[in-house]
Amino acid sequence: MISEPFFYLVAVPAVVLMGLSKGGFSGLGLLSMSMLSLAVSPVKAAAIMLPILIVQDMVSVWAYRRTFDKRLLAIMLPGTILGIGFGWLIAAQVSEAVVRLIVGLISVVFVAMFWRRRPLKTEPAPVPGKPAPGVFWGAVAGYTSFVAHAGGPPFQVYVMPLRLSPALYAGTNTMFFAATNALKTVPYLALGQFSPENLASSAALFPIAIVATLGGVWLIQRIDATRFYMVVYGLTLLVGLGLVTDAVRELLHG
Repeated sequence: MISEPFFYLVAVPAVVLMGLSKGGFSGLGLLSMSMLSLAVSPVKAAAIMLPILIVQDMVSVWAYRRTFDKRLLAIMLPGTILGIGFGWLIAAQVSEAVVRLIVGLISVVFVAMFWRRRPLKTEPAPVPGKPAPGVFWGAVAGYTSFVAHAGGPPFQVYVMPLRLSPALYAGTNTMFFAATNALKTVPYLALGQFSPENLASSAALFPIAIVATLGGVWLIQRIDATRFYMVVYGLTLLVGLGLVTDAVRELLHG
């Protein structure tokens, strides 16, 4: 198990943020991974976080077992399988900086498009979820989730315009990423990501992960829908700008 105090100083709040994300505040997940990457390499951070995500998925799946959109899952998950498989095939050929840049740009452009089309003082009308875009964004989410646990923005690009209620959005998000994380375990095992040190470090953080997830579920059921979407869009923009900045800095300086 990792013994450096700085790791846990960063990991504890990162896991709390991820738990809140799993409870429904999905924009916080990317912030969590960025924080954990301050203490260990992004690859090691992803390996440590995956077992934590799976434990959190168990809690949130139970909480939202009756509140999710089956049709959206049926549309997106086939694409997700393709995205994870693609990520597995080219895992050693694409730098993490490029992936962060792609995810960051998707986040920023998505929020910019929302604000451009949003009428003043009114909410945008819901749009129907079409299969072809759903498969495409499911594939993008599967790929970015595989390489950096960063599937949130592509998922939001497709699902947010549907204007689901906060609980239904959170439940669909929960089921989608629970399935995605379960699918990722096979390639992670094949790539040797689950070392004894990584697994022991993950296990030490399980109790915090469970409590934080339950806290997120409690909060999402009590927040106003308009405020909820404003928070998610705001977090998506902040995370996107942070990812773009970090990626450009790394690409420019090697």
